[in-house]
Amino acid sequence: MKKRSTAARPEDERLPIGVTVAYGIQHVLTMYGGIIAPPLIIGSMAGLNGAEIGVLITACLFMGGLATILQTVGIPFFGSQLPLVQGVSFAGVATMGAIVTSGGGLPAVFGSVIVASVIGLVITPIFATVIRFFPPVVTGAVITTIGLTLLPVAASWAMGGDSTASDYGDPSNLLLAVITFVVVVALSKVGIGAISRLSTLLAIVVGTIVAACLGRVDFSAVGDGPILALPSPFAFGMPTFEVAAIISMFIVILVTLTETTADILAVGEIVGTKVDAKRIAAGLRADMLSSAVSPVFGPFTQSAFAQNVGLVAITGVKSRFVVTAGGAVLVVLGLLPVLGRVVAAVPTPVLGGAGIVLFGSVAASGIRTLAKVDYRGTMNLIIVASAIGIGMLPIAAPTIYDRMPDWFTTIFHSGISSAAVTAILLNLLFNHLGRRPGKDASVFAAAPTRSIPVAYLEAFEDGDSIVGGRILDRHGNEVRAGD
Repeated sequence: MKKRSTAARPEDERLPIGVTVAYGIQHVLTMYGGIIAPPLIIGSMAGLNGAEIGVLITACLFMGGLATILQTVGIPFFGSQLPLVQGVSFAGVATMGAIVTSGGGLPAVFGSVIVASVIGLVITPIFATVIRFFPPVVTGAVITTIGLTLLPVAASWAMGGDSTASDYGDPSNLLLAVITFVVVVALSKVGIGAISRLSTLLAIVVGTIVAACLGRVDFSAVGDGPILALPSPFAFGMPTFEVAAIISMFIVILVTLTETTADILAVGEIVGTKVDAKRIAAGLRADMLSSAVSPVFGPFTQSAFAQNVGLVAITGVKSRFVVTAGGAVLVVLGLLPVLGRVVAAVPTPVLGGAGIVLFGSVAASGIRTLAKVDYRGTMNLIIVASAIGIGMLPIAAPTIYDRMPDWFTTIFHSGISSAAVTAILLNLLFNHLGRRPGKDASVFAAAPTRSIPVAYLEAFEDGDSIVGGRILDRHGNEVRAGD
């Protein structure tokens, strides 16, 4: 194996081609379930048959790959050049479902995505200027929330993925998840760097082999359908443009911009590289350009995948070219549906076992960032507590906002975006607007960092003092400590 090449920025490191491709496949396996879920849901709501849904999934893989390559490689003004995997965003599933079922169908969805994404592209400079409002107290709270909100996804995968299935939560599913989890942890401990960094991929392979031995892997569908399928422009009809659909989709775009900004800051923190307003703007423009072009081939809005941020954290592989390789794999999967069907055969519980470590590592990265925050004489503890608390509400109680207006639900039903909005607004209120709070402004701000038992204080007499670590009485004589 050739040695790695050094680079001025951690993300610019180049690895041997074989290792790069292997790590790229690992990224694809990590996000594969997430990228195919939205087209499955929307396609079913639109009344598409199995073959049509397959075409929609293939198009999502193809465009996700192109968007990933644009984001990681970058061209002037487009692409953050960070290890971020792009794919169809979950943020708009509810909104797109509402558009589809209200009579507009998929053409109305595509039209709203195109217009809303173009508007998003225009306003990206505004989002890019908010970088100074993302200190560690904000980014740490958001990164922690990203990890915590993803853990229920890992739990659902470990249980089987389909809550309507008869074997959902079956002990055999949990066993596969535990085996995969144990293998990830065990391989991470191995002293060989390549094996340690490929622990997630190898664990998924081992978990799939175990599942096959237990008769839990079905490869029968691999041979169904064409081997090669080129994306067809406007295969589901020409887009139509409805004002109500565009407005609702623009709210989704605002959420997507917020989440992508959080992911860019999160991966920048994990990689240990500089992320400024210019870089955020380039990343957001890549998001919006990809989203605007996607409907031509059938997919929907594109966004950074938070679960892959966790993979960067746990493997320590910071090279953006690894993710570029993953993007190339997605493009190939989009052109060769047979390969996609092979990957789709990986049991969901196996992905769940790997996801526990991946998503937990994102939360751990956020906690590490929060350790840098100064809580003395500030309201930062309130900011962190409020952001994480509000971010976790829709995770703890998924129906909490069901009776709220659609625009509110779109923003706050996402734990990531609600935590980001809360952290940003409170940071503005307490740390930027008006007079900053004094040291006694809050019981939280004034809370001491340590305490001593009252019994010790009662042993002191009038005139006693502590000088240079020694206890002296009022006459200056040292008071010795004893049992």
